[in-house]
Amino acid sequence: MTKKIEDKLAKVPILNWLVQLGKKIKIPGLQGMSLYDLLEMYIIGIVKGALTARAGAIAFSFFMALFPFLLFVLTLIPIFAAQIEGFQEGFMFALEQLLPPTTSDAVDEVIKDIAVDITNNQYSGLLSFGFLTSIFLMTNGVNAIFGGFEYSYHVKISRNIIKQYFIALGVSIILSLLFLLTVAIVIYFEIGIQDLQVNGLVGDTVLLIKIGRALFFTIMIYMAVSILYNYGIKNIQHNSIFSAGAILTTLLTLLLFYLFAIYVEQFEQYNKLYGSIGTLLILMLFIWLNSVVLLLGFELNASINRLKSKQLKI
Repeated sequence: MTKKIEDKLAKVPILNWLVQLGKKIKIPGLQGMSLYDLLEMYIIGIVKGALTARAGAIAFSFFMALFPFLLFVLTLIPIFAAQIEGFQEGFMFALEQLLPPTTSDAVDEVIKDIAVDITNNQYSGLLSFGFLTSIFLMTNGVNAIFGGFEYSYHVKISRNIIKQYFIALGVSIILSLLFLLTVAIVIYFEIGIQDLQVNGLVGDTVLLIKIGRALFFTIMIYMAVSILYNYGIKNIQHNSIFSAGAILTTLLTLLLFYLFAIYVEQFEQYNKLYGSIGTLLILMLFIWLNSVVLLLGFELNASINRLKSKQLKI
């Protein structure tokens, strides 16, 4: 794709062989473009797109939107809890699974206080104000993600600011409902497995429930990422819900969850150095790493779209 880059790589003994190998591997759906073309475009996007700086901006806005998002979800919980027994407990469990180990306890205390206040105190005016504020701040977090997408090296078209904000509003509400729906599905799944055990159709249910939870939450992460990628920018061509970037982000997110939990439990020293504020530092680091992963997947999709657009012009 870039003659200057190819000439430099040709002078390096091992890399020149890898370049030739990459050129021979053709990727289906890219009109004959090679693996080398895709990797070159992808790496250029990462290097020239100031990825870590964009991830930092997303992480800050997302952190500011985290508790408003939870407030919005908690406000909707009574609607689901009236229909599904144990929904609030299922929500708290899901939250624990999605947060780093040492931060979940601190967040749980805040969430429990908010939940009790919402349940026991029916201040309709105050609740309405808090509800609308939570939607506004939650939308700002999603809008920051969209902004991070638009600053990609491969993105040349941007939306109108007002239109993008309303799209971010719709996406933020959809993501909230997706989270609540996943919690409901997990609860019904566990009830179904327990019924099968009572009827003697299955033996040990612990492993089945763990597998089911992991599967449903993986699907939730994938769907959330796909929604963000599909509506994050004004695409030249419509993206499918299935994309290479969404798959990459989901796999990297699951790996990050696993490795970060090990890091926090075995190696981190934030709490010893900074006391209780260490919890916030761990949470911010976790959100920043997830923002990097989100942008890595987006850059892959953007690189593929850029290659397709170039081929259409040829």
